This record gives sequence, structure tokens and C-alpha cells, in this order.
Amino acid sequence: QVQLVESGGGLVQPGGSLRLSCSASGSIFSPNAMGWYRQAPGNQREYVAGIISSGYTDYADSVKGRFTISRDNAKNTVYLQMNSLKPEDTAVYYCKAGASLRRIRDTDYWGQGTQVTVSS
Repeated sequence: QVQLVESGGGLVQPGGSLRLSCSASGSIFSPNAMGWYRQAPGNQREYVAGIISSGYTDYADSVKGRFTISRDNAKNTVYLQMNSLKPEDTAVYYCKAGASLRRIRDTDYWGQGTQVTVSS
């Protein structure tokens, strides 16, 4: 079975940077789309960024210009470089792998989440 594992979360000051990684393991796995969602307590799950196998990238308006998503297809790994972080970026970030970028399907795979906290 496929398992997605996120890493790279932590505590950072406003204006700082973090890089998140999501790696798939456990089986042969080549999803069309991989990306990131986030959820803060009391809030809805929010789409952040996604990338498909061709390299096309897509970003939520709230992070465009600050975050960069990239993908290593051979390693089934996706990265999220987060710059100019703001307190409102604080959330648990979840990796998703599946057929679509923004649409959530019951066939998607999800990671366990990694906490990102932006605070002074």
C-alpha cells in the first residue's frame, strides 16, 4: 500500500522560510497530481498548491508569489518551498496524491500532516 510522509514543518518567525517534503513509499506509485492542502483549527481544509507530472503548477491566490511547488517524478516526491511566511499560514499541511489538482476524490492518498507555525 502507498504511504505519504510529510516532513519539514516547524516553528518559524514571520518573514521566514520553510521547505516541506512529501515522499511516497510502499509500492510502485506514479500519481498524475501531487499537492498540498492546509487546515487550521476551526477552519475548512484549504487548497495550497499542486503540480502534475508534466511540471504544470497551480497555486491558491493566498500563497501565489510566496510559495513554490516542485516535483521529482522518479522519486514520487513533492516539495513546497515557503517564503515570506505570515501568521495566517499557520496550519497543519497535508500532502495529497491523486488524479486531480484541486478536486478531492475518495481515491486520493493523504499524508498524516506536518505542523507549520508562524509566530514571533
